Amino acid sequence: MATLTVTSPEFGDGERIPDRYGYGEENVNPPLEIEGVPDEAESLALIVDDPDAVEPAGKIWDHWVLWNVPPETETIPEDWDAADSAEGTNDFGDVGYGGPSPPDREHTYRFAVFALETGLELGSETDADGLRDAMEEYVLAQGRLEGTYAP
Repeated sequence: MATLTVTSPEFGDGERIPDRYGYGEENVNPPLEIEGVPDEAESLALIVDDPDAVEPAGKIWDHWVLWNVPPETETIPEDWDAADSAEGTNDFGDVGYGGPSPPDREHTYRFAVFALETGLELGSETDADGLRDAMEEYVLAQGRLEGTYAP
């Protein structure tokens, strides 16, 4: 499987995500840069989650579930309007982006991007598990950026 490069001009891999992207702050997505999308890709998907939420929340907390992003997309700008894509439901119960909001300590947030060989027909009630199931056999490449955020 090919590897995508996912970066942000706002934070490096493993570095602190600026406060303004938090759920209790401006609650806008940070900008992302995507490189290495295979020519045969038909769409991109994105899942932002918090694996450190298992202890306080009892599960990996999903912050953004996004699919059918055009494959030529190289930049997802800050506070992106995903009108040309489809967004699912995050664990805050909202459709769209829900920023970091750790209740107890610093948490790690994963921005995982997937290049798919097809588009997906899913409804806005789709959560991260539903997206993972739907795209499982269509992933051509993937990459991930991680950042941290503290209360």
